[in-house]
Amino acid sequence: MTHGTAAPDHEPVAPDTRQGAETSDGDELAIAIAQFAPRADAAENLGEIERLARLAAGRGARLVVFPEYSMYFTPELGQEMADAAEPLEGGFVRALGALAGELGVHLVAGVLERIPGDEARFSNTLVALDDGGRLVARYRKQHLYDAFGQRESDRVVAGALDEPEIFEVDGVSVGMQTCYDLRFPEVTRVIVDAGADLVLVPAEWVRGPLKEHHWRTLALARAIENTVYLAAADQTPPVAVGQSLVVDPMGVELAALGEQPGIAVAWVSRERIAAVRRTNPALSLRRYGVVHR
Repeated sequence: MTHGTAAPDHEPVAPDTRQGAETSDGDELAIAIAQFAPRADAAENLGEIERLARLAAGRGARLVVFPEYSMYFTPELGQEMADAAEPLEGGFVRALGALAGELGVHLVAGVLERIPGDEARFSNTLVALDDGGRLVARYRKQHLYDAFGQRESDRVVAGALDEPEIFEVDGVSVGMQTCYDLRFPEVTRVIVDAGADLVLVPAEWVRGPLKEHHWRTLALARAIENTVYLAAADQTPPVAVGQSLVVDPMGVELAALGEQPGIAVAWVSRERIAAVRRTNPALSLRRYGVVHR
């Protein structure tokens, strides 16, 4: 059984008492997608992350996913963002860990990671903090947004093609990728081959002609072709499209948001994954593998 519910940004924190919000067999994981528009103020962004994380935890979420560049963002990726970058042991990630530990949830968010010896560029990095506040996984964006008139590579260093870092939340294996990576099916396939049942996609999906259509279509495709859950958390307008969503292994949208800041909660079921893979054993029937270039 799966469930989805959306919460606007003004909704008071309250436990979710709907049937299915808690399961006795432990098969289901409650996951929240959280969207907002980060600004050029790390402290302000951390405050919004805390507000939304508390709302999600109050609704029973065990994992909360925030957008790409949640730490600090300017519409033009200039020196200001490079100057805001921190090492992963810096203050912003420590604050995320403290919040995760206080709430007893796992948090995933996009940060600006400082590159030693390079003052002009940074790494576009996702961090995963467990419910004890520990950094348990990171992902550095592999495909940079040098498309649709943008040049992310002027400021961002592409991540190495390392083995995916998979972490576990209540028995569900979780992997991560970032925004533009969604257009490259090999990225998701490698993460699923590493054992992920749920793929997280923090994003800053820039608005433009047909971009909202691409966002939803690609999210659905990556879930369907890999028979996994996918949770995509986008920034909200004016720069990005919002419309964060959680998709199940058959391409069913379990929860979704519009253009406003807020959260949505859905339930990930290992039983559902197993049932879908019995019906559609696409992963075992495929005849091609993924080879790095």
